[in-house]
Amino acid sequence: MAAFAERPYTRAAVLPALLAQRIVVLDGAMGTMLQRLRLPEAGFRGERFAAHPVDLQGNNELLSLTRPDVVRAVHDAYLAAGADIIETNTFGATSIAQADYRLAHLAREMNVAAARLARQAVDAVATPGAPRFVAGALGPTPRTASISPEVEDPGARNVTFDELRDAYREQAEGLMEGGADLFLVETIFDTLNAKAAIFALDELMEESGERLPVIVSGTVTDASGRILSGQTVTAFWHSVRHARPLAVGLNCALGAALMRPYLEELARAAGDTWISCYPNAGLPNPMSETGFDETPEVTSRLMEDFARAGLLNIAGGCCGTTPEHIAAIRAKVSAYRPRARADLFTSLVAA
Repeated sequence: MAAFAERPYTRAAVLPALLAQRIVVLDGAMGTMLQRLRLPEAGFRGERFAAHPVDLQGNNELLSLTRPDVVRAVHDAYLAAGADIIETNTFGATSIAQADYRLAHLAREMNVAAARLARQAVDAVATPGAPRFVAGALGPTPRTASISPEVEDPGARNVTFDELRDAYREQAEGLMEGGADLFLVETIFDTLNAKAAIFALDELMEESGERLPVIVSGTVTDASGRILSGQTVTAFWHSVRHARPLAVGLNCALGAALMRPYLEELARAAGDTWISCYPNAGLPNPMSETGFDETPEVTSRLMEDFARAGLLNIAGGCCGTTPEHIAAIRAKVSAYRPRARADLFTSLVAA
């Protein structure tokens, strides 16, 4: 771990100041862009995995090893569209998720490679006046710590907290080694899984001597306003606030039109924390090129409404969004001031 401690991540210190100045733009969907390529099975395997015994098509995280050119092209497109932060191609790059492809042993290698690709893309365009950042993405796993996989046995579990912590720790080590500026624990539908990720990050940063910012993003799964493991948005925030995240937000599942009341609730509850939002491009639509129904104009107009209402510090897109969506979002939200944090406002009044 000494190698980590010897590298100061001065880039990460710039981000909080930037969030106080303007709405920062996150990139859009990696999976959507890769799916548009319609790569065949051989396109995922490459020469290295030509003889692998199970199908690999759809394992987007493997492309960081077999087709780094297509992953880099996606990063480049989002940066050209105006994204300030790009996510690593690691949404499912844990040993738990990769076990479905019999590639659990490659999880760390995938994370290192993905972070390096994003780092190279960012470093190629960043300037002192226009800094860019790499967010190491830690997504949910196919196994959940607080939800039973068996309808007839509510108490059944297929993963333990310690197994999740170890998988996230391995992932985080790879992301840090590859050059991530911050960590993004995203698409949280089981808060206990998120707690395992947060525990792993805190443990890693304590031992390494590096303290990188963390963004936490939950997913409201339906009109009840709860995440899948049963918590309201406010309860979710109180479950993760001990991590002192740089920002907390919502992503995926719902389009922006349906997400607004839950974003408003989160903004009220988390008054002393920056707020992020990166919704899907509306609802699934198999007739659309991206698989979702909202055009860049529609999604950006909805995000503009959030910015006008003072709800945003970080804005981006999730499933179905493209560089065109991100360019449109940036153009719309740039006209508005970022949401003011309650603690900063109080300190300014007191001064």
